[in-house]
Amino acid sequence: MLDGWRLGRAASFLCGAIWLFGAAEAETAARPNILLILADDMGYSDLGSYGGEIFTQNIDRLAAQGIQFTNFHTSAYCAPTRSMLLTGADNHVVGLGNMSELLADNQLGKPGYEGSLNGRAPTIATILRNAGYHTYMAGKWHLGKSKDKLPVSQGFEESLVLAEGGADNFEK
Repeated sequence: MLDGWRLGRAASFLCGAIWLFGAAEAETAARPNILLILADDMGYSDLGSYGGEIFTQNIDRLAAQGIQFTNFHTSAYCAPTRSMLLTGADNHVVGLGNMSELLADNQLGKPGYEGSLNGRAPTIATILRNAGYHTYMAGKWHLGKSKDKLPVSQGFEESLVLAEGGADNFEK
């Protein structure tokens, strides 16, 4: 049985980000569909597929049928980690040397500390969309709030995102 702490951590997984890249219909047999999941505030071994004690039957099944990242290194914060996962580049290169809310005075206006994706590297969504994949994103974005920084400008054809770094989804 999950205690409150573990249940909260498991629920926070759902507040992460889910990126889905689907091969065009005519080519689905030749190219795989890609589901990329980023979860905030979880330990590496929380999921069953990584040896954790939390029962995650559906995620475990997806992991068994696909490829798992076993050597991805995260940042201390969520937005820089998202930028690295989406671009494959160092977070300082793509503008997230720090989260926009935490920029220090000596970081303001400096290259690599724009606080949002700066366009120096394409996102995996852009690359896959250009290769004929359908690209969708759901969850927390936190990589820029202006129109040119939102998922639809970063290669995602559809998205349902929380642009902010944190908010209460249940308050009106």
